[in-house]
Amino acid sequence: MPSTTFVVTEPKIREIFAADFRDRIVHHLLYNCLVPVWEPKFIFDSYACRKSKGTHKASIIRLRQFLRKITANNRKNAFCLQADIKSFFTSINHDTLFNLIQKHTRNPDILWLLKTIIYHNPTKNPIKRGQLSLFNQVPPDKSLFHIPKNQGLPIGNITSQFFANVYLNELDQFVKHRLKAKYYIRYVDDFLILHQDLEILNKWRRQINHFLQEKLALKLHPKKQKIYPINQGIDFLGYVIKPTHILNRKRVVKALKIKLWHFNKKILSLNLEHPIRLWTPELCDDFKKIFACVNSYFGMFIHADTYHLREHLYKKHFGILKIYLLPADEKYSYFVWDED
Repeated sequence: MPSTTFVVTEPKIREIFAADFRDRIVHHLLYNCLVPVWEPKFIFDSYACRKSKGTHKASIIRLRQFLRKITANNRKNAFCLQADIKSFFTSINHDTLFNLIQKHTRNPDILWLLKTIIYHNPTKNPIKRGQLSLFNQVPPDKSLFHIPKNQGLPIGNITSQFFANVYLNELDQFVKHRLKAKYYIRYVDDFLILHQDLEILNKWRRQINHFLQEKLALKLHPKKQKIYPINQGIDFLGYVIKPTHILNRKRVVKALKIKLWHFNKKILSLNLEHPIRLWTPELCDDFKKIFACVNSYFGMFIHADTYHLREHLYKKHFGILKIYLLPADEKYSYFVWDED
């Protein structure tokens, strides 16, 4: 069945493919068959699309542990190698991926299904949705419509997320067992390594880039790799983590301020000269989205040292929203919806 494709613009422009509902059922069945086989093979510090992992445990819990250990609670200096892989999902080689998986899969039915999904071309007669002009804004190296047909996985399928972990498990094993890196964390194609020796990190960066090109037909993004002192703060997965404290990215805070401004503008556009409790179905639908959005952001903020930021946002940027969204506690941890 044809996939549905559309382009999202936040946090950056990206081409998404959504498989047909029946295909997604098959994807989940395959995923459930493969995870028990592969989960024991993955390293502990790979955090994307795995049960009991995720961004919070990678950036807040594990990275903070690493920083405290390598700096002896901020008494020693250390450095961070941070990088990501250029056009990762569109660069995955189908033959390489299939060969990696088939080494650990003997069931002929599973192998047939794997081959069908991996080599499937989602750009064949897809259903395009959304603003069609956005497709022209997707960089060619990040679009399945413009790359060789023997490479690339569609962003949006659960199988693609799993296959990404299988593919980069080769990198994980190389870093942990060949380079012997003690402090290494990966989330999808973003990774970082901590070490007290700057020259060792420079050497490892060259070795990693060579390994990626030779074994996986990948390469580090030339503009997204750097080595720097960790006391500058590590910008990773929405947070800036230092040995002593954690902050949120400035652009995340700025994005919420813009959304709050638009939310207030939308309410005022209802021609309410004075804010009143006028709950029409349309207004309720709008507020459900606003309520979910605001609490999503504050759910991220609560894990950082941001009490004063949360207080400032509520008092200075909520505007009319303060009538409807009430702080659940004195810490501004989240908000409750006042419908009275």
